[in-house]
Amino acid sequence: MRPQPLAACLALAVLLPFWAAQATPQSESPANAATQPAPAASNPPAAPTTSPAPAPAPAVAAGDPARGHVLTYTCQGCHGIPGYKNAYPSFRVPKIGGQSTQYLTQALVEYRQGKRKHPTMQAQAQSFSDQDIADISAFLSTLK
Repeated sequence: MRPQPLAACLALAVLLPFWAAQATPQSESPANAATQPAPAASNPPAAPTTSPAPAPAPAVAAGDPARGHVLTYTCQGCHGIPGYKNAYPSFRVPKIGGQSTQYLTQALVEYRQGKRKHPTMQAQAQSFSDQDIADISAFLSTLK
């Protein structure tokens, strides 16, 4: 691969999180927040009679394919080229379009945690939040 496209890909990978942060809407203004009704008070739950179950992992909202399309811009540099093969180490880049949402989510989380070893993918995944991963997975799973 020539240095110029590689530099462009790396620049996009570094700048994408900043651009995505600016593209997301800011929280509601205080004026709008004041007009929202307060949630109704509820009775406290009764004390459990058995030991409590472990708390579930925090839920991530369903992925937004439109936002995922924006976030996958840099993915096209490798995964969008049919038959693309990295020069070093020599391997084919896998097809990610059309994979299941569960598989894509698991793969990106494992790259972010360092369980899967690929320097470029680890760097990409570390810049994504859980919601970013859900959005990316939702978009890529819709591709054929």
